[in-house]
Amino acid sequence: MKTLVIGAGNMGSAFAKQLHAAGHAVRVTARQADKAAELAAQYPGVSAVAPDGAADGVDVVIVATAYPDAVAALRGVGGLDGKVVIDITNPLTVDYMGLTLGFNTSAAEEIARAVPQAHVVKAFNTLFAQVLAAGADFGQGRQASVFVAADDASAKSTVTTLAQSLGFATVDAGGLKNARYLEPLAGLNIYLGYGAGLGTAIAPTWIHRA
Repeated sequence: MKTLVIGAGNMGSAFAKQLHAAGHAVRVTARQADKAAELAAQYPGVSAVAPDGAADGVDVVIVATAYPDAVAALRGVGGLDGKVVIDITNPLTVDYMGLTLGFNTSAAEEIARAVPQAHVVKAFNTLFAQVLAAGADFGQGRQASVFVAADDASAKSTVTTLAQSLGFATVDAGGLKNARYLEPLAGLNIYLGYGAGLGTAIAPTWIHRA
């Protein structure tokens, strides 16, 4: 698939690595052009592009920014009409130990309202960047799981196929409104990993045995 990763931080870097390894075409754009260029230079064929028009011709856009920056970032990459947008964000408080949205909405739903021309899919938000970068295989037939929630069946299928191409097991998490459950689940993972000091190795708790 032709993919665009918005963001060159830990998650954006992990996506660039895994998408490249799986043979997908990868573009990277970021608020800081030098960081996008530095990331792209690590993988032959991955290109760093300016935000304006970055989404032209791609199949999937992955928004790997902080939630408060997501809408502006998406609106800055060109036409999103009919495109699949993977929202991996979590609406975290400043200390990362709480959520700023919940119960009657979610980050994914708010993003979908802001860019209604796109097909927004919630996925990958429950994975630590370290787990994504290391890959899905935990050995002994175990794979990390990616929960996929969306209202558009075709978009959900596309993201499911993409996640599986990276080696992850996938779980159909229903409609986009179920991001209201997935985002707190990510919050729990973050608390266990960092707040409770269990480390990112706690992520194998959310695994699938093949």
